[in-house]
Amino acid sequence: MKWATRAGIHIDRAACAWLIRRFVDTDAEFVFVADPAEVPADTTPFDMRGAELGHHHGDCSFETILRRYDLTTDAALKRIAAIIHEADLDDERFDAPEAPGLDVVLRGLSMIGDDEHTMTVTKPVFDGLYEYYRRATLLGREPA
Repeated sequence: MKWATRAGIHIDRAACAWLIRRFVDTDAEFVFVADPAEVPADTTPFDMRGAELGHHHGDCSFETILRRYDLTTDAALKRIAAIIHEADLDDERFDAPEAPGLDVVLRGLSMIGDDEHTMTVTKPVFDGLYEYYRRATLLGREPA
């Protein structure tokens, strides 16, 4: 399946692409467009104006995708969603002290390559976050 989003990915779009490829569609292919009018007909758009998988009711696109694909019961993903929300929207809905640091790391990584490069180098970042919060959930405390 093909997925489309705006070019110049940052925190929410990079996290959404990771979420899609890891939990929704392991064979996902991504298209990056400069204008929503350029979205190919055979793609599913996300994190762009007017997309079903975009910002809705004060939520970021990552949260929308979690709900749409019934991933909200995964505690680690819910924690990552709170971090992405605060990094992207900064509305203080969640206590996520990790958000500013993650946002800086993602912004920096997006400055040293194109969108494909950003997705490649951010995958281990999101995989690591997921594993950390998965273990924290299992242990009931922060992992050592």
